[in-house]
Amino acid sequence: MAIDLRQFTPARVALGRAGHSLPTGEWLRFRLDHARARDAVHERLDPQSLGLPHVLVESAAGDRETYLRRPDLGRRLSDAARAKLARGDCEAAIVIADGLSAPAVHHHAAPLVRALLPLVADWRLAPLTVALQGRVAIGDEIGELLGARMTLVLIGERPGLTSPDSLGAYLTWDPRQGRTDAERNCVSNIRTEGIAYETAARQIAFLMQQARRRQISGIALSTTGYELEQGE
Repeated sequence: MAIDLRQFTPARVALGRAGHSLPTGEWLRFRLDHARARDAVHERLDPQSLGLPHVLVESAAGDRETYLRRPDLGRRLSDAARAKLARGDCEAAIVIADGLSAPAVHHHAAPLVRALLPLVADWRLAPLTVALQGRVAIGDEIGELLGARMTLVLIGERPGLTSPDSLGAYLTWDPRQGRTDAERNCVSNIRTEGIAYETAARQIAFLMQQARRRQISGIALSTTGYELEQGE
């Protein structure tokens, strides 16, 4: 019995063929998905569309074209942005950054934050920060300036051909400049067709609690897998 694999995945499988090429319909769908992915990379974030009170900062990249050509500048704050952030009495800082998909932030960041806040009510949170032209590591400098013990960066992930609006959540304990990706935990593919907001919020809150308990994040926290599974 033949099985239609397309009912199980949005991936490009069982496309058929027309001679040595794809059927016209599949070729046009590919072109459309590719255009959506390109548009997502170049779209600019509208912070006001989030409907959340926030402190707005920019990376050292300054504009979208520079951001795409200079990833290193997207990891650092501009001089003007540093002046907006003051050390305070907070345990965690939530940062929303456009990353490589502003549509991901437009569609999913605010619903995820609203689902998460009741689950982290026992944390002292810094005012929400929105970073334009920001990479994941910009949260390290923001957290360091705010004196936070942890940063949570919600960021638009690199678009795929079937997922131009996927949101990622990156958690870093003891944020400071120079942290590596190995020192972070990630919950990815947060979107309507991926991980639901409530599920992602529970995963994020659990990782935050475990990181605070052990005062670690990243690979060091992931290697305690058995304990994490048991919820200890």
